[in-house]
Amino acid sequence: MALQPLADRIVAKPVEPENVSPAGILLPDQAKEKTNVAKVLAVGKDVKEVKAGDKVVHTEYGPNRFKEGADELLIIKEEDVLAVVKG
Repeated sequence: MALQPLADRIVAKPVEPENVSPAGILLPDQAKEKTNVAKVLAVGKDVKEVKAGDKVVHTEYGPNRFKEGADELLIIKEEDVLAVVKG
């Protein structure tokens, strides 16, 4: 990736929600909820608790969304990351 975030910013790609409900029902695209989970692609030099490759949960209104080619990417401030998903 040729995009390097500055300071305390993180570049991440949203993780697509499951298309099958817990009961095993196939969900159409309209029924999927927008996810607040993303995979970190790159971090700025001032980011302390997150690294590239982590999956994170972020606030709904914090990230800036943009398209790079066919991919939707996010730029998130480190303070808008609520948790790192383990496992």
